[in-house]
This record gives sequence, structure tokens and C-alpha cells, in this order.
Amino acid sequence: MGKPTGFLEIARHDHGYAPVGERVKHFRDFVIPLPDPQVREQAARCMDCGVPYCHQGCPVHNIIPDWNDLVYRGNWREALEVLHSTNNFPEFTGRICPAPCEASCTLNFNDQPVTIKDIECAIIDRGWAEGWVAPRIAAHRTGKRVAVIGSGPAGLACAQQLARAGHAVVVFEKNDRIGGLLRYGIPDFKLEARLIDRRLAQMRAEGVEFRPNSHVGADIQARALLAEFDAMVLAGGAEQPRDLNVPGRELRGIHFAMDFLTQQNRRVAGQKIPPEREILATGKQVVVIGGGDTGSDCVGTSNRQGARSVTQLEIMPKPPLHENKLLTWPNWPLKLRTSTSHEEGCERDWAVGTRRFLGQDDQVRAIEVARLEWRQVAGRQLMAELPGSEFELEADLVLLAMGFVHPVHQGMLRDLGVALDQRGNVSASTDDYQTSVNKIFTAGDMRRGQSLVVWAIREGRQCARAVDEYLMGSSELPV
Repeated sequence: MGKPTGFLEIARHDHGYAPVGERVKHFRDFVIPLPDPQVREQAARCMDCGVPYCHQGCPVHNIIPDWNDLVYRGNWREALEVLHSTNNFPEFTGRICPAPCEASCTLNFNDQPVTIKDIECAIIDRGWAEGWVAPRIAAHRTGKRVAVIGSGPAGLACAQQLARAGHAVVVFEKNDRIGGLLRYGIPDFKLEARLIDRRLAQMRAEGVEFRPNSHVGADIQARALLAEFDAMVLAGGAEQPRDLNVPGRELRGIHFAMDFLTQQNRRVAGQKIPPEREILATGKQVVVIGGGDTGSDCVGTSNRQGARSVTQLEIMPKPPLHENKLLTWPNWPLKLRTSTSHEEGCERDWAVGTRRFLGQDDQVRAIEVARLEWRQVAGRQLMAELPGSEFELEADLVLLAMGFVHPVHQGMLRDLGVALDQRGNVSASTDDYQTSVNKIFTAGDMRRGQSLVVWAIREGRQCARAVDEYLMGSSELPV
């Protein structure tokens, strides 16, 4: 694939970014993509490695060597067709996926993997620019109706596949706009809302009906929907945040990260936030608890809002700067990852546990934390506070970004009575995606727990095939 000697002759070259001082003044995308000739040059680096481990690394099983080769040879439209054969929304994954495919690339053994994510993004962006992305309207209608609950990546992928199979699909979304966490959980500087809107227009043309402001389990009875539709897909995500129940948690100024991020996305969309509900970092000393992607998004958003300082705390030890390739490759490695938001200004600290929040006049003013020691005991990592290591961090705003534990149980899930697994997710296998209740299926984070957008798309596609088989006896949708 690509140029046989390309990986020997051409060095990896990534896209660029707008300068920090410029990009923190707005919430728009700040990536500077490579021009097409350089993208083709990067695609030429994809070697004929015999066993393409990138397939293993990619949850949707993108046929990466094939579209790399097509880009190298200038066959952009055919590359788009190959890309779309496995991925409904490559413009999303090409921007927000952490690229496990690149970690699995054979060339990553020398820290020079093919720029797979950049090439993927270039293919789909050119496809939209050239007008190659068009609705794929089903040739016939089955007469079957499917309700999809949740309009995140899993719900959207499932809905699009089912519509293309000829079913009448209605997507229910509790928020005022369609997109789930794609729209309200990911900052616009990483994924602009216009990219979601143009996909929704394509899906409407394919026959998908969207119903925002429709909270199933609250203002719409879940059981009533079950009687109205031939099948139901639960794709509402894992939205129950992990809390930090330590003394002082009740103080003002302590918020879940998603509440903070959602508000800013609404502001960018031109919506007004009631003053009494506003969560703003402007002029404040911000402490973000949680070292993952959501925490990083809080850092970038806080800087754009004009925070006085931003500190990010992580309970786990600081990862190594470089992984041991002999031990980890081609699997996803544990190593230090510094995001563009971190580069914009942030103090980071590891192996730190929160003991309590300190306040004044019912407002948080500081956090008391302690250093932690992690030890391997019987194959498990256990932590303990280091005696005498306590210290305080001043904080006017604390953002809890420690992930999500499972889907929200109250409302829809309890009303439907679907069985849950040991972690509190909706129980279903990847063989048929069926829950314990007839006619009800589930996919994405609601089934597997908090995960990546690329996993959500994969599960949505596979769930759509399972629903199609259930309704019709067989399915021609891809696995």
C-alpha cells in the first residue's frame, strides 16, 4: 500500500495549529490542515506491512491501508467510498477520536506512525467540499417503525443505517437540539456544530425524523413508545457523573464538568443562560479534578473564558513520557498525553487526592488535598495517603471531571424494566444487542459504559443490523 519505500523516504508531518494567543480568543476550530499534496505524501508512507494492525486498533475497522493507497494515487472519491463503508461520520472521528489506529500502526514502533487521522479528515472534508456526500435513500420501505432514544453518535449511526435499510426511524432527544454529547459535551473548538448540522440534513433527506425536546421517561412515557413502534433502541449514553462526596461538597462553585461545558456550547449557539445558573471561569482560580479528555476540555474552555489560573488534578500517578513499545505495541499505551488545551496554559499534578473543600460564606475558596502513594498488591493497584503531605489549593471554581459511572437509571430505564449489568449499564451482548425486554435494543455508552465516539459509531452500526435482522429475518447491512 502507498509507495513501497515511502516510509523510508518521507518523515511524518502533522497538521498545524493557530498560535495559542490567537486561538484562546474564540471557540472556533483552530486546526490548520495540510494541503492536499502533503496529505498524499503522508498517505504514501503507509507501508505494505503484511498484517495491518491499524485494523485491530480501529473499533469501526476502517479499511485504512486501502484508502491511504487511494489518496496517494489521487483517487479521492473512491477513498471516500471506502471510508464511508465502515464509518458513518468520519468528520467526527477525524477530529475527536484519539486515534488508536495510529498507536497500532506498524510505523509507531519507531514513533513515526502514518498520520491516519489527518488523512481520514482530509478525505471527508474534500468529499463535502466537492459535493460527493449525498443522501442514500432506501429503494424500498419496509413499513416497520423504529424509535431511537438518544441522538449521540451511537443513536445517529444506528438511525442512519436503519433508514438506509428502509425502516421509518424516529430519533428522540431530550435536549432542544439534536446531537447529544457531540453537540453539547464537546467544545466547539474541537467539533463545530455546523459539522453536525450538515449530517443531520443528510439524514433527514434519507427519511430520519428527529424529535428534540422529547425526554423519554420524563415527558414521554417509555412504555407508550414501546407499543407504538416495532422496535426501540436505547442509545442515551452513560450520563451519571462520578461525584466526589467529601466534606464541603455542598459549597457553591463546585460543578460537574458536563454542566460547565454544556453551558458554553449553548452560549456559542447564541442561547441565553439565566444569570443565576451561569457557571463561568472568568477571572477565577479554576481547579479541574480529573485528568482525562473531559478535564482537558474544561481546561481549554476555562482559558477561553479568561480564567485567572487553571490547575488540573489527577488521582493516578504521572504516566511515563514514552511507552515501552516491546511491552505495549500494538495495543493502546499508557503514556503522558498533552492536549492542545494543556498547551494553552495549565498546571498539572498527579497522584493527588481531594480530602475536603474549604469555603467562606458558602462559596468554595480552596481544596485540601494530599499526595498519594500507589502500590501493586496481589495484582491490584492500591492507594494510600502519604503522611504529612497535605496542602491547599486556592479555588473559586471546581470542576468535577472524573468520568461517568453508568447511564441514568431514574426514568426511562426503570420504567422499561430492562436488566442492568454489574456496572449498572443496560445488559445486552454484542451478538444481538437485545436487552432483557422484547423489542428493546441498546448500543453505545448506555450498553458498554463511558467510551470513545468511535466505539459508539461501531455499536450503533452493529445494533442497526441486529434490529434489521429482528424485524425482517435477515439483513444486508454491514456488520
